[in-house]
Amino acid sequence: MAALTQKELLALEDQLNAEQLLVKKFKSYATAAQDGQIRTTCEQQANRHKQHYDTLMGYLY
Repeated sequence: MAALTQKELLALEDQLNAEQLLVKKFKSYATAAQDGQIRTTCEQQANRHKQHYDTLMGYLY
């Protein structure tokens, strides 16, 4: 794979930060949720964004 440009690295960093923030938010929402269905949905979304984060991290290796 070709080396990433500085612009691509900055975009990747921004997206990693965004995904990481979403994971934290959805985990927080899941913890605060009173309703089990909402809690489950928030946990699923946290896991989904963690997968996105992991995929993006794969571009750095």
